[in-house]
Amino acid sequence: MPVDFEQYRPTDLPDENTNGRAILEFLAERPETGYRAGELATELDIPRGSVGTTLSRLETRGLVRHKGEYWAINPAAYDAHTASVVGLQTVADQFEGDYYDDNPDWDSDLEDLNEQANESTREK
Repeated sequence: MPVDFEQYRPTDLPDENTNGRAILEFLAERPETGYRAGELATELDIPRGSVGTTLSRLETRGLVRHKGEYWAINPAAYDAHTASVVGLQTVADQFEGDYYDDNPDWDSDLEDLNEQANESTREK
């Protein structure tokens, strides 16, 4: 799908509902702990053969690190920007289906705050 090139802001995160995203989120919740690929496969119910390849891709992106056979999140790369993407999706999921989500024109009847500010300035 074509995108507006100037407005496009890629994310370092793997797409949702992928093995990469599942591994990254699991490791991000446990930043001080290293796991073997087999342990991640068991914990996340991901085929063992997919975990190694996925970890290598995440390492290439700088999102995970490893020592020997243990893998962990790379906290330097999993920065505020990356965490905010996950956080924003969490907030969106939390409020999905609420009044504002179900009524996209909820703000159409609100007063124009710029007009109020201008009136306030004129009165002074």
